[in-house]
Amino acid sequence: MTVVDVVIMAAGKGTRMKSRRPKVLHRLAGRGLVDHVIDCAMALDARRIVVITGHGAEEVESAVRGSFAGARVVPTFVRQEPQLGTGHAVQQAVPQLPDDGVALILNGDVPLIRPGTLQPLVDACAGGKLALLSVEMPDPTGYGRIVRDGSHVRAIVEHKDASEAQRAIREVYTGFMALPNALLKRWLARLTNDNVQGEYYLTDVVKHAVADGVEVVAIACPDRVQVDGVNSPLQLAELERAFQLRNARELMEAGVRLADPARIDVRGTLQCGQDVEIDVNCVFEGRVTLGDGVRIGPNCVIRNTAIEAGAHILGFTHFDGEKAGVTVGEGAQVGPFARLRPGAKLGPDVHIGNFVEVKNSTMARGAKANHLAYLGDAEVGERVNYGAGSITANYDGANKHKTVLEDDVHIGSNCVLVAPVRIGKGGTVGGGSTVTKNTEPGALTVARGKQVSISGWQRPKKAPK
Repeated sequence: MTVVDVVIMAAGKGTRMKSRRPKVLHRLAGRGLVDHVIDCAMALDARRIVVITGHGAEEVESAVRGSFAGARVVPTFVRQEPQLGTGHAVQQAVPQLPDDGVALILNGDVPLIRPGTLQPLVDACAGGKLALLSVEMPDPTGYGRIVRDGSHVRAIVEHKDASEAQRAIREVYTGFMALPNALLKRWLARLTNDNVQGEYYLTDVVKHAVADGVEVVAIACPDRVQVDGVNSPLQLAELERAFQLRNARELMEAGVRLADPARIDVRGTLQCGQDVEIDVNCVFEGRVTLGDGVRIGPNCVIRNTAIEAGAHILGFTHFDGEKAGVTVGEGAQVGPFARLRPGAKLGPDVHIGNFVEVKNSTMARGAKANHLAYLGDAEVGERVNYGAGSITANYDGANKHKTVLEDDVHIGSNCVLVAPVRIGKGGTVGGGSTVTKNTEPGALTVARGKQVSISGWQRPKKAPK
């Protein structure tokens, strides 16, 4: 079995991004570019993952540690300072590479590469060859050309060093290679910077392999977008759309009905049951699961949420689960223009209507808050009806307090429930009441000023100009 040690080059500044942020931390589908590459390395069951940092090294290392804390393989780091070329970068990783493994060298700014493309590269290395990933490009300007002698690769020539004849070659090196660690170390030690750029090119290992009689093979990448790198905001946007379209196709192949595959954004993981329907302009962030028959209306943002079978989410609804998560029960209806915040847990057949906000609250089967209301730090029983304009006053300026509405409670419109407070089973609170004390089951509670009407009262009038 081949033991793979992955080396990821992530030291570049990314001048054309015109940003203070290190290039590999710019986000695609909600995650840093380098995170996507590390995910791919994880999928290959790598023994170790070495990330080469340079520009913004501390920021990059901190971000990667945060993303992969607790992972099966926690990435380690080496620094390239100063930055003297790709060969010099990989030289910094040499102490991390035992002789018994195969080095798989990846680029931290190429986020769409897939494990199914890299595994044949590792297999082609076979523990004794130098395997390169290549691709045909209609315009190969700027890329290193694959120079062949028949079927044998003889060299990679960087664009700036290539002759006119070599620049006509359309097969280019993608920046991905696999080779035995022991041979990599030998060839890195021979690198020189005798070239136009005055840099140590990693691609020069090819000529050393040829000189040593080691076979060099090139494996064609089946999909050019997999090896496209990010060097500018325009390229980042293009790859974002490519990623989202690829993801949309996979969802549809699994049976999800998308109103328009060009208008969905998944920035995390989205798992769908059967007969799920998703309308246009929806954004899914973090971990989202949609049960059988779930319908999502247009322009929804759903983050870290589990929605059970048969639920209907109407348009312009925002779920923000953060770490506490949001759950929506079977057959529930939410929206339009509703907001569920962390810790919102809706039971089966719950109705949440327009301009209702729920935070850190549970709502049992059949409870309803149909419009213009706030429920925070509340426990809501079955079949509760929560009136328009009513709120739980859950925060006293220092601490949060709980409101409990037992089964079959009816809260009228424009009520304030000052927590901590409990409304007994089957109780009713009259509209406009401010309730500060617990109520008995079945009681009608009214807490408001006596109505006064003054006959013939005249409103103030504006003075004439």
